[in-house]
Amino acid sequence: MYKFIMVLILALCGAAATAGPVTVAALGDSLTQGYGLSEGDGLVPQLQGWLNDHGADAVLINAGVSGDTTAGGAARVAWTLSPEVKAMIVALGGNDMLRGLDPAVTRANLETILTVADQAGVKVLLIGMQAPGNYGPDYKAEFDAIYPDLAAEHGALFAASFFEGLQEVSGDPAALQPFMQGDGIHPNAEGVKRIVAALGPKVLELVRAAQ
Repeated sequence: MYKFIMVLILALCGAAATAGPVTVAALGDSLTQGYGLSEGDGLVPQLQGWLNDHGADAVLINAGVSGDTTAGGAARVAWTLSPEVKAMIVALGGNDMLRGLDPAVTRANLETILTVADQAGVKVLLIGMQAPGNYGPDYKAEFDAIYPDLAAEHGALFAASFFEGLQEVSGDPAALQPFMQGDGIHPNAEGVKRIVAALGPKVLELVRAAQ
């Protein structure tokens, strides 16, 4: 009995020693990359700080590329998912929408990304994007439905909107301005802080799912 207990303790200690932090790749565009911000103010470093403060054993990799579309993400997802990556945040589609690309194309590209992650055994948090109304109600309905549909189909975690942390002021341009850069598209450091506060719990759930 004593020998069995010692073997069990050694096995558990060995498992704990080799577990290590969960490596999470953040696949995205300029919003992920940190466009227009100093190195420590972008999404990934602020989110890393939030996770550290909440006791998560995780390391984030910034896989954001400014100007990237879902097609770009689909083209590079395979080499982004190096062997140490166990989880992935997918925040793509904003540039597709800004260019008025066919939602069917966006859906197909995101489907490719999620399929590659599934095949690699990587847990995914898919972050939703919403089209503006100026493309018409049909376009908006088709585009907005992409994200919850694919998350359900692939069993991915889902965050309804990248800008959820700014929703309380999003309907008022004057109230939103203090949280945005001069281009009106990208959040400033304080805006990112609010985005991270809303997004953090979902990322924490992702890390725990990957452990």
